[in-house]
Amino acid sequence: MPSATLRRGAAQKDMGKIIALKNRFHGPPGNLISSGPWEFRKAPWGSVHFSQFLKSQAEQIETRKTLPPHFVLKGSMAFSIRAIFANRGSEKRMREIYYLMGLMDCLINQVSPVLRTDLVRHMYREIFRMKKMFGVQYYGPLDHVLLPVDPMFFSEPEYRSSLRRARSLKDLYSAIRSGTDEMFDVLALEYVFYCPVRGE
Repeated sequence: MPSATLRRGAAQKDMGKIIALKNRFHGPPGNLISSGPWEFRKAPWGSVHFSQFLKSQAEQIETRKTLPPHFVLKGSMAFSIRAIFANRGSEKRMREIYYLMGLMDCLINQVSPVLRTDLVRHMYREIFRMKKMFGVQYYGPLDHVLLPVDPMFFSEPEYRSSLRRARSLKDLYSAIRSGTDEMFDVLALEYVFYCPVRGE
């Protein structure tokens, strides 16, 4: 049976093929900040928050100057997207930071039998180690640190179930890694992020 690393590598290779074949949204080149792995653009409207749009709907912003349904990234998500934006030049760092967010989310919002034991201390240490390594900071109360993903692209209940099924810390870390890698790829493929004025 292939290892999780090989399966993930094959999945990422397939995702690359999908991205290459998919018709991607191309707005005016003047507002493009970064085209990959996540697409960041300057917002053509006044905003103090990052906004997350489906690429299939974002063209309305550029052509009709209207705002289709979207997510405004406030609260803890504001710190998450800033950390990702600050590291947009390195996909490896971005993935590690998103994995860090998955670890934090597991402590805040998920249920895992593993974390009802002394092993929770190991996860706390890992989170603080990674936050220091990548210079990631959150202020105020923590709520949702992972970015929103529409259920048509990612099953959050299935992800939560995989965390509950983990019977060891190694299994839990693996489930979080697999889930955050999948979310990362969906966010790269399906969404575009518009930066606030201060993000320019």
